Amino acid sequence: MIRRHFFLIAAGVALVLMILAGGAKLMLGGKAEGQGGPGGRATAVSQVKVGERPFTDRIEVLGVAKGRQSVTITSNTTELITAVHFTDGQLVSRGQVLVTLKDDQETADIAQAQANLDQAKRNYDRWKTLADKGIAPRATAEQNLAAYESAKAALASAKAQRLDRVIRAPFAGRVGISDVAPGTLIAPGGAIVSLDDASVVRVDFSVPDRYLATLRDGLPIKASPDALPGETFQGQIAQIDTRIDAATRAIKARAEFPNPGGRLKPGMLVKVAIDQGVRQGLAVPEAAVQFEGQQASVFLVAKGEKGQVARRTNITTGLTADGFVEIRSGLKAGDLVVADGLNRVQDGGAVRDVAKPAGGPGGQGGGKSQDRKAG
Repeated sequence: MIRRHFFLIAAGVALVLMILAGGAKLMLGGKAEGQGGPGGRATAVSQVKVGERPFTDRIEVLGVAKGRQSVTITSNTTELITAVHFTDGQLVSRGQVLVTLKDDQETADIAQAQANLDQAKRNYDRWKTLADKGIAPRATAEQNLAAYESAKAALASAKAQRLDRVIRAPFAGRVGISDVAPGTLIAPGGAIVSLDDASVVRVDFSVPDRYLATLRDGLPIKASPDALPGETFQGQIAQIDTRIDAATRAIKARAEFPNPGGRLKPGMLVKVAIDQGVRQGLAVPEAAVQFEGQQASVFLVAKGEKGQVARRTNITTGLTADGFVEIRSGLKAGDLVVADGLNRVQDGGAVRDVAKPAGGPGGQGGGKSQDRKAG
C-alpha cells in the first residue's frame, strides 16, 4: 500500500515537472520568435521611405441638383380633362399643348358674347349715323359706343376663359410621369405633370465665409453624385449670393453643370468640390498610420544596438488622397517607417525589412533591396 502511494506521488511530481518544462519552452520559444520584442528575433515588416507627393487643397460640400427651370403643371380651375397630348418622359417645346379641359360652357359664353358684340355694334352704328345727321342726341350715340366697347371686353374675357382650358408648356423640357387621363377631374392647384429643363443642372450649396476670397463667378467646380459612383461632372460657379447668413456664417453659391446626356437628375444629392491649388507634401501610406483618438502615430525605423528597431512616433496629419496621408510634422523626407503589419510590432522591438533575407547583422541579410518611397 505504501509503495502504491509512493508511485502515485512520484507520477504526480513528474507530471508537474513536465508541465513546467513545457511552459518554459513555450516562453523561450515565443521570445526566440521575437514578435518585435527588445532583444528578440527581428520581426519581418514591410518598410517605406517618407517621400513627397502632390496634394490638392479642396473645398467639398453637399448640394442638391435641380433643373435650370422646373415646374409642376397645374390647373387654375376645376374641370374635367378631355384630352392628354403628351406621353410620360416626352420632350416638349415651349407653348406645346399638354392637356385640354372641357370647354363647352366657355364656347357657349363666347358665342353669346359675340352675339352681344354684334348687336352693340349695330346699335352704335345706327345712333352714330343719326347723331351725325343731327336727328338724335350725341349723348345717346356715346352711350351706345360705351355699350359696344363693353361688349368687346366681354368677348375678350370669354375667350380668355376658354384659353384657361388649354394648358401649355411654359418652357421647353421633359415631362415626368403623370397619372392624369381623359375624364380625370382636376382641381385648382392639382398636379398634372412635372416639367424640367435639365439641359443645364444647377446646384446650390453653402460654404463657410472664410472661403469667400476663393469664390468667384466662373470658378471651375466638380460635382460627384452619390447615385453615380465614379462619375464626375465639370461646371462652374454661376452666382454668389449677396449676403452671408448671420446664423451659420456661410454664404450661398450656385453652380451650373452642362448635362447633355441627361445623367444628372433634379433632386440628386451631389458632392461639389472646388480645387484651391496643388502643393507638394510629405506622405506615407494610410496603412502605416495608427490613430488613437485624435492622435496619429507611425513606427519609425531607427538604428538599435543590434540592428533596426521600431520607435512609435507621434505625427500631425493633413489631407488624405489616393491611399496616402499627408504628414505635416513628426517626420522628415527619407525617414523609414513600418508600412504594414503594425499589429506585430512593439515600440522598441527589433524589425527587419521583409524584402531583405534574414541572417545578416541585426536580423538583416547581406542582400540589397530598393527603398519603397511614398507616392
